[in-house]
Amino acid sequence: MTTFVDRVELHVAAGNGGHGCASVHREKFKPLGGPDGGNGGRGGDVILTVDQSVTTLLDYHHSPHRKATNGKPGEGGNRSGKDGQDLVLPVPDGTVVLDKAGNVLADLIGHGTSYVAAQGGRGGLGNAALASARRKAPGFALLGEPGDLRDVVLELKTVADVALVGFPSAGKSSLISVLSAAKPKIADYPFTTLVPNLGVVTAGSTVYTIADVPGLIPGASQGKGLGLEFLRHVERCSVLVHVLDTATLESDRDPASDLDVIEEELRQYGGLGDRPRVVVLNKIDVPDGKDLAEMVRPDLEARGYRVFEVSAVAHTGLRELSYALAELVGAARAARPKEEATRIVIRPKAVDDAGFSVVREDDGLFRVRGEKPERWVRQTDFNNDEAVGYLADRLNRLGVEEELVKAGARSGDGVAIGPEDNAVVFDWEPSVMAGAEMLGRRGEDHRLDAQRPAAQRRRDRQAERDDVQREFDDFEPF
Repeated sequence: MTTFVDRVELHVAAGNGGHGCASVHREKFKPLGGPDGGNGGRGGDVILTVDQSVTTLLDYHHSPHRKATNGKPGEGGNRSGKDGQDLVLPVPDGTVVLDKAGNVLADLIGHGTSYVAAQGGRGGLGNAALASARRKAPGFALLGEPGDLRDVVLELKTVADVALVGFPSAGKSSLISVLSAAKPKIADYPFTTLVPNLGVVTAGSTVYTIADVPGLIPGASQGKGLGLEFLRHVERCSVLVHVLDTATLESDRDPASDLDVIEEELRQYGGLGDRPRVVVLNKIDVPDGKDLAEMVRPDLEARGYRVFEVSAVAHTGLRELSYALAELVGAARAARPKEEATRIVIRPKAVDDAGFSVVREDDGLFRVRGEKPERWVRQTDFNNDEAVGYLADRLNRLGVEEELVKAGARSGDGVAIGPEDNAVVFDWEPSVMAGAEMLGRRGEDHRLDAQRPAAQRRRDRQAERDDVQREFDDFEPF
């Protein structure tokens, strides 16, 4: 059964915001209690947080769908709805968050580092919060916004100071087992190591981590063997250690050619050319291995490599190797730029930035895009005429109607607010701002009466009664 997973696709859904409440205070001897509808609660976020106790993405491989809780709706008596609970998902140190197109969204390194993968929806305002001097008793409330729905890819890249690279069965697992307390699987057949193994090494006053990752073969940079699953885990290392087998039984292999093959794969993968290299000639406890190591060492040193002859079985040459690696790791740490405190960058909005745009499309449709107009549309209950009128007032105050006129819109033209796949389309009619004199009963707006058949029927019946009354008043007896 798989116990290590380093790449998963995660489907996250944030919580929806709760709807606001439209309520009027009713109490004996208080006929004008006023609006008392509470606000809806905020939807919960989905947050990815680095947890040092987590080493694999296995849980998300088995359960890739995660959802935060919704906010509760508001209630009468000025009672706001409860906020949805955030869903915190622990991920290993070194997790990279990408979108479906492969763009990096976040690189999570360090315990406690977090990233909001999906933002919860805002809660809608109740009618108590919408009351004003002109609209004393709103008969509507705003709807809660839906939470984000996102598909993200999580990739784990091992965070280690030193990475051991080499052919399968070169002795990497044996080497990390004697340098540290790690206990990787060791056997005499290729690809024993199927997952990265991390160990902690102490050399004098320096403590560093070392990673044993699956072996490379020719073509690994194109995905052969364990390919990219291996190479991903050496990207963050400070030092590369070539572990070369001096006792291989394959006649077409030798340490120098193995080094050339691995270096070519690293070059094709890219991004590792600036890392310092160390060469380890392993298995010198074997007589033929010792002889071969002495033969190839001068050639490797002539190339500029620091070469160490070791035996993981006999524990030969390990002390010198561990201290040399500690020296390189210390130099790499000293060369890193000092971490600066997070700076708060304030970017004021441009004077001519209206916060929205109006574009006329080829088919004659006028499309309005902007954070505020799109959010206001999502929060509007289109079954309530007063809410629709309130939306019209907000858009007018923002300057949408003025921009539509400048763009050439005329009465009856189609206007869409929002993206193509989720837009509200209506026939535009220029309107004026609504004051208290424009409001009728709660839940109605006189500007929209033509869209309410019931209201039209009431007016027709009232008109008939008025005609009958006038005829009766004009009647003169004989």
